[in-house]
Amino acid sequence: MRRWLLVGLGVLISAVFLYIGFQGLDPARLWATIRTIEVGWLVVATAVYFVAAYIITWRWYYLLRPVQDVPPARLFPLVIVGYMGNNVYPFRIGEVVRAYLLNRREGTNIPATLTTILVERIFDGITMLVLVFVALVFVEFDEPTIRQGIYILTALFVLALLAFFMLALRPALTRRLYTALIGRFAPSRLHEPLIRLADQLMDGLEALRSPRDLLLTFGASLLSWTVEASTYWIVLRAFPFDVSFLVLLLCVGLGNLATILPTTPGYVGTFHGIVALVLRAFGVTATDAAAYAVVMHAVLWAPVTAAGVFYLLRMGQGWRDFARAEQAVAAATKRI
Repeated sequence: MRRWLLVGLGVLISAVFLYIGFQGLDPARLWATIRTIEVGWLVVATAVYFVAAYIITWRWYYLLRPVQDVPPARLFPLVIVGYMGNNVYPFRIGEVVRAYLLNRREGTNIPATLTTILVERIFDGITMLVLVFVALVFVEFDEPTIRQGIYILTALFVLALLAFFMLALRPALTRRLYTALIGRFAPSRLHEPLIRLADQLMDGLEALRSPRDLLLTFGASLLSWTVEASTYWIVLRAFPFDVSFLVLLLCVGLGNLATILPTTPGYVGTFHGIVALVLRAFGVTATDAAAYAVVMHAVLWAPVTAAGVFYLLRMGQGWRDFARAEQAVAAATKRI
């Protein structure tokens, strides 16, 4: 029941953002605008997007290496399948599938892998905020509600990152703390499996103890998202209007931060509404802004989803493995 409530909430939020991005538009005029774009630029943008995905793979490699050294070439298909899973299923199930498939193919520990993926999401949030603040230094963006949201998210992501650092840098103290809490509040029969699970989750924070791995992780985050931002600029070449790269950094940062909210699969609605809102704030017409949001989302969604299906089938997996992934992860995180 709780899952269905979240799905319903996601549909509602997506609908609200779609209304923000498309209210009052003439569908025929919107489609006519989309039909006039230069498709060649979209092909270039797609190629660059996969470069960004490969850099993201290296970031995961740096975080995962202390747990198990799996070459980036073997991680890349899993990253793409994870993207595909997030694009077609709710609840970011692609992350779960990524951990499951890595366990199937390389024998890695699922809880530790999930911790590295969670750390990735924190680095994503921090990087998005860096892009947004860099843009706001040079451009005026007078949207008080969004600015307030930026400040709140900044506080949350910084606190989350600090919490992970504290856990990672003081492993002995952390272990004593959760061992004491488990011993005090959990039934005695659960002590051993819960402590074992907590130990495995802590393994996923190992990379945060290495200044080198930490620097490489943040550098890969910043580089990958900067490369992805360039795909926004390339797609912009296909349209008759123009805005600065800094405005597109706002689109990247705010559009991706909005994916924190419960939405439909593929972040339909939240992405479109935010991107259209940002572009309109800088003088782009409502029709052009909405058309750009639709095309940009298609570039980010369709090719990587098709590639994810290809890699999934090539691995000998199928759609049923999404359900199996949830079951395997649930079993691995509560073996009690």
